[in-house]
Amino acid sequence: MAAQGDSEQVRYCARFSYLCLKFTLVTYSTVFWLLGAFVLAVGIYAEVERQKYKTLESAFLAPAIILILLGIVMFLVSFLGVLASLRDNLCLLQAFMYILGFCLLIELIGGVMALIFRNKTIEFLNENIGRGIQNYYDDLDFKNIMDFVQKEFKCCGGEDFKDWSQNQYHDCSAPGPLACGVPYSCCVANKTTVINTMCGYKMINEERLSVQHIIYIRGCINAVFIWFMDNYAIMAGILLGILLPQFFGVLITLLYITRVEDIIAEHKLNEALLQGRRRQREEDEPAGAGCCMCFPE
Repeated sequence: MAAQGDSEQVRYCARFSYLCLKFTLVTYSTVFWLLGAFVLAVGIYAEVERQKYKTLESAFLAPAIILILLGIVMFLVSFLGVLASLRDNLCLLQAFMYILGFCLLIELIGGVMALIFRNKTIEFLNENIGRGIQNYYDDLDFKNIMDFVQKEFKCCGGEDFKDWSQNQYHDCSAPGPLACGVPYSCCVANKTTVINTMCGYKMINEERLSVQHIIYIRGCINAVFIWFMDNYAIMAGILLGILLPQFFGVLITLLYITRVEDIIAEHKLNEALLQGRRRQREEDEPAGAGCCMCFPE
């Protein structure tokens, strides 16, 4: 009786572990599945609105496209996780784990490569920001992002404030009041309640030191990099917030796969034992069955 009770207790504990892993994985996959659907919906809505005014084709400068791609990946991968965890399908579970691991590895490699090849990264950013500056007044997405960055990081342009000469309206040879100037988001905070939108008038051709009290003179790329270095704790928290959920997903999926494999192996062992007992019973029955047992050998 004690042996039977111990066996039942072990089996109950094993089953409880399986249920915990299954519930955790289903919850994890469902949360990111819904989050992926939300990101995809926001991206589609933003892209529909962007199509009304779109003049720029660069995906790097179109947050809506980035949101759509991110949403599609999150939605499909998380749906695979939900389906795999509900059906206990080892092939789907392994596919889900490998895809999560691959995404995690790509992100880590991308971050390391961006740091190692910092000059190439800066060159890539300058190139795309330069294209954005050229279409500043035509692409509202980029305009809003650039204005926000210039205000928050107290910077102007990509490398420096003279980058705004690439814009057809701010070029010094252009007609109009914007010629040879910079957007008002480059200006040092106004002391008055009314924003002076022409505070950057005729600043591009001036010397850096002579305009530093009127506009921000450092470029936004350097300003952002310096902010990252000064706020490494915040950046570490953001990175952990991005990478840890994926690592947790890989880990919990691996544990669940091993638990499912254990249950399958146990089930096959029980079936083999039952079949062995049946064969033994069938072999033993003819020797002592029927009327033959009445006759001597």
